[in-house]
Amino acid sequence: MTSTLAHTPMYDWHAAHGGRMVDFAGWSMPVQYRSIVTEHMATRTAAGVFDISHMGRLRFDGDGAAKFLDSLLTRRVGDMTSGQIRYSLMCSADGGILDDVLVYRIEDAGGVPHYWLVVNAGNRAKIVDWINGRLEGVADVEFSDLTETTAMIAVQGPAALDILRPLVKHDAAEMKYYTGCETEFASHDALLSRTGYTGEDGAELIVPAAAGEHVWSAILEQGKAAGAIAAGLGCRDTLRLEAAMPLYGHELSEQINPFQAGLGFAVNLKDRSFVGSDALARLKEDSTGPDSTGPRRIGLEMEGKRAAREHCRILVGEQSIGKVTSGSYSPTLEKSIAMGYVAPQHVEPGTEVMIDVRGKMQAARVVKMPFYRRG
Repeated sequence: MTSTLAHTPMYDWHAAHGGRMVDFAGWSMPVQYRSIVTEHMATRTAAGVFDISHMGRLRFDGDGAAKFLDSLLTRRVGDMTSGQIRYSLMCSADGGILDDVLVYRIEDAGGVPHYWLVVNAGNRAKIVDWINGRLEGVADVEFSDLTETTAMIAVQGPAALDILRPLVKHDAAEMKYYTGCETEFASHDALLSRTGYTGEDGAELIVPAAAGEHVWSAILEQGKAAGAIAAGLGCRDTLRLEAAMPLYGHELSEQINPFQAGLGFAVNLKDRSFVGSDALARLKEDSTGPDSTGPRRIGLEMEGKRAAREHCRILVGEQSIGKVTSGSYSPTLEKSIAMGYVAPQHVEPGTEVMIDVRGKMQAARVVKMPFYRRG
């Protein structure tokens, strides 16, 4: 572990409690504490508590903030209501995905709105530079990167909201999914949101960095009786895979457009102009029409427990039709699953394929996504 890696506010706690620390996007992050399966199943049956402080947290203030963000994001921002959160994308001029993000519209006690973007850790520097380049000459927007002055914690699982109820001023259970608000955790300012990346119900908290370890420890102590445990990046990946949530650098990249990824719902083209909108209008037909040729994202269920991994070839007969982008054994479903991209004529559920897993062919079939849906 090199000293050049960034540390989250909970780093000392992770190191003292058996966290196996790894380099993730320049941050020293816990991949697991006990085992990935143990932490995965605790999240599905009780609650997992995740340090996600490596995610980028960007804030926008000023009268022009909504208009500015509307010019960058594939989802509308100008019509967002107080407390609303939307999943969106940022695309290049040619329609490739620069990042997938959450945008928050939050009002202070006086009713003045501001906006947050939560971006992927590995894309933070790229996105900050991209935003700064478009702020030149814009006088009514104040942009702040608050990643290093805040902490972010996710509490996910069927017991998550009950665990948070006595700790946070606002009851997350009374909030709609994909909404957020300013609140308090003990005496600390906090931003509470009904969001997550596991396929389970739950919430996420943004708090000042100095309060991070206190908030983290208090949540784990409160959740102990319900079976809540600290969970690392390893099970966060298996959880999001079961929920078929795409991960940047795997299912998403600058070489993939939103329609190929099955994210057309996150692109609002009508009566709008934003970076990449002209290209996306063309790509929508090219990627989804009857004559489309580009690869599309699919779900795969393997025969047997052997897992396919990223870059494994997907074949029909002797013909290579695509590659796996993410794959793992699913602890919840007790089978191996994967996502990948294949030529459009092979995307129908039920399609039988073979996957080259380290030189050995393994049978699989295309299935509908998500693989797991709570409730």
